[in-house]
Amino acid sequence: MLPNYFYNNNYTIVQTPDHVVIMTEMVHDTRIIPIGDAPGSEEGAETGRPTPFPTEIRPWFGDSRGWWEGETLVVETTRINPDQLTGYREFFGATPNIKVTERFTRVDANTINYEFLVEDPDTWEGPWGGEVPFVKMDDLLYEYACHEANYALENVLLGARAQEREENR
Repeated sequence: MLPNYFYNNNYTIVQTPDHVVIMTEMVHDTRIIPIGDAPGSEEGAETGRPTPFPTEIRPWFGDSRGWWEGETLVVETTRINPDQLTGYREFFGATPNIKVTERFTRVDANTINYEFLVEDPDTWEGPWGGEVPFVKMDDLLYEYACHEANYALENVLLGARAQEREENR
């Protein structure tokens, strides 16, 4: 969830009692994160803490599980899809043992502090991470799409009309 420093770095975050959904503006990827008790909490089994996917299942965004620590939503992601580990600069060279822990803390009515920690002892000497403030956007979030000023659409329609004229001769 690091900004690309160009454009389309907006998110829609929706919370229900047992899930958080994070949709990115760019390419409209959506993560659905079940919320439960923190790993290792004694009451986890009784409250139905979300169980991880089977080991052989590696969703595109990994297997994310969330819990609350006070006012902070903590999301731990493991089992990241192997294509993510080779195709993206953030994780290039990481092993399937990678774990990403994210923290979302509301700082004020307009700001969420986003922190992340990446751990993979088979790749890096130690954990690394960072933080970025997410500032509320008052505008609506629209679908991201390349319209290229619709030049291609105009040419497609011009071609279709020419074809129709040719057929009607």
